[in-house]
Amino acid sequence: MSYIDQKYINLCTSRVEKFKKVRDNLWNFRCPICGDSKKRKNKARGFVYRKKASYFYKCHNCGVGLTFNNFLKHIDHGLYTEYRVEKYKEGETQGNTPIPDQTPFKFEAPKFDKSMNKHLDKLVKFSDLEEGHPALSYIEDRQIPKEHWDKLYFADKFYEWSNTIFPEKFKSINIDYPRLVIPFFDKSGEIFAYQGRAFGKEEPRYITLKIVSEKEKIYGLERINYDSHVYIVEGPLDSLFIDNCIAVAGADLNLLELNSSSTTVIYDNEPRNKHTVERMYKSVDRNYHVVVWPPELNQKDINDMILSGVKNIEQFIDVHTYHGLEAYLKINQWKKI
Repeated sequence: MSYIDQKYINLCTSRVEKFKKVRDNLWNFRCPICGDSKKRKNKARGFVYRKKASYFYKCHNCGVGLTFNNFLKHIDHGLYTEYRVEKYKEGETQGNTPIPDQTPFKFEAPKFDKSMNKHLDKLVKFSDLEEGHPALSYIEDRQIPKEHWDKLYFADKFYEWSNTIFPEKFKSINIDYPRLVIPFFDKSGEIFAYQGRAFGKEEPRYITLKIVSEKEKIYGLERINYDSHVYIVEGPLDSLFIDNCIAVAGADLNLLELNSSSTTVIYDNEPRNKHTVERMYKSVDRNYHVVVWPPELNQKDINDMILSGVKNIEQFIDVHTYHGLEAYLKINQWKKI
């Protein structure tokens, strides 16, 4: 019964940090498995939530997903035993004995059993590529943080692989080049789009395909904490350098379920781009915080700034973040159109 689950969820309060009840059937706290953010002690990206008649745990920092039963076993085996006994007395255990499995808990990365995610199994994660693989130089040269390499995939024959998702999408595959594949997942962790990036000078440089046509191309939805300050950039790879960040590939910000007052929008450094300037003004109108880059900065995007030697990109962003009237004034000074 759910009251037993809720009782033991609330008993976790002394065993985790920053525990709070967000609303009915949703609790939030710092993830005890990965330790949550090392930089920001107030970050809390672990959630216990109800789905149908069961409770689950999900961390939007490390990505682990567990049943509440296994989560409790991980954080306090004694409390887990008490929980199983109570569930047994209520007739809710699956076995015929209240004695829990005493084997040590082994952490396993969550495996999404999604119909479309199976296509990614045909590719190789960059984190699994052998040392010296030529494709690794692409992300090494861009200094992509290693903790995000498992979010990027290598397709040896991109057109051929895409045709397994979209039959005959590419009519001719006689000339087929390898590409970097960046999957777009929704909040539940199911792929709905992906982008293939050329390693060389192949054209087109970027190929973005939507598996679910009605969904906007927003990258990183499955791994952000919506109750914390959210950052929005334009490019998927740029989002990997910033904590709690998503990327919008031309998507409408109005479609995002975000609190604008606790959201910072980071556009590319293009003061001569009329479209970029217009979008910045609109973001200020919608009460978002906006980054206005300093005039002496020559780099176009976050990745370029990292490569130019900017060490603490999040601090650099915060220093140049503005809101309201001050943002309007800064944009007026920044634009060169």
